[in-house]
Amino acid sequence: MKYQDNNERNWYAIHTYAGYEDAVARNLKQRIESLNMESTIFEVLVPVEKSIKIKGSKRVEVAEKVYPGYVLVDMIVTDDSWYVVRNTPRVTGFVGAGTRPVPLTQSEIDAIFSRATNTKMIHQADFTVNDKIQVLEGPFKDQYGTVTEIIHDTGRLQAMISIFGRETPVELDFLQVRKL
Repeated sequence: MKYQDNNERNWYAIHTYAGYEDAVARNLKQRIESLNMESTIFEVLVPVEKSIKIKGSKRVEVAEKVYPGYVLVDMIVTDDSWYVVRNTPRVTGFVGAGTRPVPLTQSEIDAIFSRATNTKMIHQADFTVNDKIQVLEGPFKDQYGTVTEIIHDTGRLQAMISIFGRETPVELDFLQVRKL
């Protein structure tokens, strides 16, 4: 292969079997340590993004993989480091042309790290604008309405509910309503 001529440290994406990203990262870290490759392979990362989902009637914080099927590796590509990464169980190869790894660009790295380090939680629910809903609790319990806006930052939605014969906008928590 002869990668010795390029001693540049970069981030590379490696493709893995889907669902095995964490196992690959763990195995690769063990291989780096046991084969003394710390001088050429510096960091192994499975980028995740945290969000809040509604499961049942509870809010649950979940960490979803930003790029399923991929693991990022900060390394200097040499014959030995390429071999260690490439021959880690469940790694299908480097992202790039043929067998030659292509480093990620700085803009790609910045985008990945900004998503992975974002501390602002996003609430996820299966509501869309114009969905028909029923209010389950609160002062508008047992009322029906139509979703007009979804506010993912706060986990709330805006809906039009008929009160005293008039359509009135109300803001409700995702947990206060159910989709019809």
